[in-house]
Amino acid sequence: MSEERHSPLAIHPIPEEESAELLRRRQIIRRSKQVAVVALVVLAVGAGRTVVSRFYNGKELQAGVTERNQNYVKTTLVQVSQAGQTIALPGSLQGYVQSPIYARAAGYVKRWHKDIGSRVTKGEVLAELETPEIDELYAQAQADRQQAAASLDVAKSTEVRWVALRAKDAVSQQEVDERRSASTQAQARLASTEANVQRLNQLLNFKRLVAPFDGVITRRNVDTGDLVDAGASGGVARALFVVTQTDPLRLYVNVPQTYAQQVKTGQTVAVTQAELRGQKFEGKVARTAASIDALSRSMQVEIALPNKEGVLLPGAFVQVDLPLAAKPGIAIPNNALIIRGDGIKVAVIDAERRVRMQAVTLGRNFGERVEILSGLEQGARLVLNPPDSLGESDVVAFNAEQDDKAAAEAAAKASAKKGTP
Repeated sequence: MSEERHSPLAIHPIPEEESAELLRRRQIIRRSKQVAVVALVVLAVGAGRTVVSRFYNGKELQAGVTERNQNYVKTTLVQVSQAGQTIALPGSLQGYVQSPIYARAAGYVKRWHKDIGSRVTKGEVLAELETPEIDELYAQAQADRQQAAASLDVAKSTEVRWVALRAKDAVSQQEVDERRSASTQAQARLASTEANVQRLNQLLNFKRLVAPFDGVITRRNVDTGDLVDAGASGGVARALFVVTQTDPLRLYVNVPQTYAQQVKTGQTVAVTQAELRGQKFEGKVARTAASIDALSRSMQVEIALPNKEGVLLPGAFVQVDLPLAAKPGIAIPNNALIIRGDGIKVAVIDAERRVRMQAVTLGRNFGERVEILSGLEQGARLVLNPPDSLGESDVVAFNAEQDDKAAAEAAAKASAKKGTP
């Protein structure tokens, strides 16, 4: 009995139902393992993808942060300019000669021949006057002259007779001298009456008002029948006409003291009028005051402006573009300046793209650009529109090629605009 219980060769038969159950369990375990392996693989792939994605996202985020932390600026190069400056000054046109025409003789306006806007030539009659009082005085003066001439003839003949009598010792020398004196007085009276006749004759010539030069009637203050007073009685005479010479015109401008030394006689200027769009007129500096007005600190300059077509009108407001002599120097855009409590500076970019705050000394203001007297050299690169946060040694990013191209295009446009009327 004991040998049978402990023998290794003893085989216990497995029931058929238990064998099928065991096989089914093994299959379940195998499938579970396969599913677990697949799940682990899927999880591993997902985890690896997540790690890789986060790695690249982190790099992109870091690159974005780095890019956003950079200061992107617009720049410009400092260049020495040889171009001259042009300043714009306001002015009013005036006739080269403007003459009010007054009546020299008192009387009434008989008729007038020229109205405002009429072009006249030298010596052309503008109006005629009636002067009855002068006519009567002239007639009286002629009669006085005839009487004085007759008296002179009698005095001369008497003098001759008395001189002959004196030769015969028939009269005294005193009597001869008296006759000679009477003759001299008669001659003086004739000369006086002759002068009075000439004076009145000249007044009669003023009955016709004539143009003193070629020009345009810009004012007429009389009409037919008006009483004209020559002002001899102490009253204020009025101008009957105003004649203005419109070719050429005269133009006065006040040049600031800063530019006074650069204005030369004979240089050409451009004149424009707002109402005459697209038209530019050329004049020349005729003369300067050669002195600075103490009140306005400016120098008066006279410009002669041809006006053959009569397009420009006296009294019109115009703008004068006065070119100044070319003077080499450094000028930078106004938007490159940094104005702070410690003075005026510019942001200069060095070779390592770092900002260096440079103090500068300003000169003349050219409008969009300003002259730099000291503090900058040719070839330096400046920051345009520097932000308030920009500081010393800050690293900046810029596109030099694009900035230089934009600056060249802007300069070309400004030059073309300047040359276009």
